[in-house]
Amino acid sequence: MTFPKNFLWGGATAANQIGGAYDVDGKGLSVTDITTVGSLNEPRYLTYKLNGKLEKTPAVPGAGLPEGAVGAIDPNSYYPNHVAIDFYHHYKEDIKMFSEMGFTTFRLSIAWTRIFPKGDEEKPNQAGLDFYRRIFEECKKYGIKPIVTISHYEDPLYLSEKYNDWQDRKMIDMYVRYATVLFKEYKGLVKYWLTFNEINTALLLLNSFGNDDADDAAYQHAYQKLHYQFVVSARAVKIAHKIDPDYVLGNMICGVVDYPLTPDPADVLETRHVMEKNIFYCGDVQCKGKYPTYAKRLWDEHNVHLDITEQDKKDLAEGTVDMYTFSYYMSNVIATHDVSDKVGGNFSAGAKNPYLKYSEWGWATDPTGLQYYLEVMYDRYDIPIMVVESGLGAVDKIDSDGKIHDDYRIDYLKQHIEAMQKAIDDGVDLIDYTTWGCIDLVSAGTGQMSKRYGFIYADRDDEGNGTLKRRSKDSFYWYKKVIESNGEDLGL
Repeated sequence: MTFPKNFLWGGATAANQIGGAYDVDGKGLSVTDITTVGSLNEPRYLTYKLNGKLEKTPAVPGAGLPEGAVGAIDPNSYYPNHVAIDFYHHYKEDIKMFSEMGFTTFRLSIAWTRIFPKGDEEKPNQAGLDFYRRIFEECKKYGIKPIVTISHYEDPLYLSEKYNDWQDRKMIDMYVRYATVLFKEYKGLVKYWLTFNEINTALLLLNSFGNDDADDAAYQHAYQKLHYQFVVSARAVKIAHKIDPDYVLGNMICGVVDYPLTPDPADVLETRHVMEKNIFYCGDVQCKGKYPTYAKRLWDEHNVHLDITEQDKKDLAEGTVDMYTFSYYMSNVIATHDVSDKVGGNFSAGAKNPYLKYSEWGWATDPTGLQYYLEVMYDRYDIPIMVVESGLGAVDKIDSDGKIHDDYRIDYLKQHIEAMQKAIDDGVDLIDYTTWGCIDLVSAGTGQMSKRYGFIYADRDDEGNGTLKRRSKDSFYWYKKVIESNGEDLGL
């Protein structure tokens, strides 16, 4: 069993979760900059002023502010993304360590507010452009190909306030200007681009994982937001191909496999409908260039009426993505019956799968689900696929010998690499694997540092203490061996 000769191996990050330097060199505020720390049992909060009063509301990835609110930093709250692991000042050290592992690719995102601090400026911030150019040149020095996410849960705060989290068509123009600058600026340095990170979370977090308390207004908001993002993603694809025909554009889906709890036809049909809404809906529009037949049913369920123009439909048809990319961490179980054995945790709830083991954060380890997902998506879309996030969040301990023995992470990744190999053997055109959080970073869901994914340990805790010193874990040396053997040597 071997991976393709030019298979890309590496790791993935997000600017707001590693970068820090939130107010350095002209950077404006992003929504993540007003997002507090949370925990397994306590949500993260967005802090803002409304009618002159400092308030907060639970935050989810991709969330915006309430209408009329103005983002504000509470001096009595801790915001972990402000410093994160300070990649801004450590990027040379970090990229060198990636190269020592043998990375052939590195997925990162660009902070929109480093390029356009408010989001609607006519000209970009040169200091921001220069920073990312230095990163890409550093990657090139080591033969590492960047995969760049244009928008990764990091909308400019100003735009989110002004346009109520993508509820105004003007957001399309703002994104087009931003993306066009990137495509022109980094021609020759970047080949692979992803338009939005986990775009389907706008729907996924409304009623997934056992929760179903969203009203019709929330669905109207989510579907309209998605429509504008579909349109601007399609326009970005067309613009990118004009600027450089060698550019490869992808969508990015939060990939979750849903299984029926029982063979009851009601469970099976409900599972199908959940997959249509949470997974296929976004993939179908971005890969096939039109809304699927079941979209009307989804809209009618919540009295959704979208602002869609004929030009929008034309853009969608002409701007389909070149590749399908996704994250994969876990699977879920769908039941139409009352269940007693439930799971709870970080974005996980509902029925528990008796055949799987669960992490401390309530996520099911299911490598077979990854193989299943790969085969379903490749059969559905028939374009190259990248797994751009996958990994195990766990608490790591530094032993008395100064080393970090994370055999649990190695075991998790080994199982998932084996699952990818099986999918490739079954004919899937899988071209890339980037593990999530290749260096420890701030968790998007909880804001914790203690939920660690990396091959590289970053010395910082959940309260913001630590030296930020980097050190290699056992998994660092294991992954180096995996890459050197192109996935053939998975032994400890």
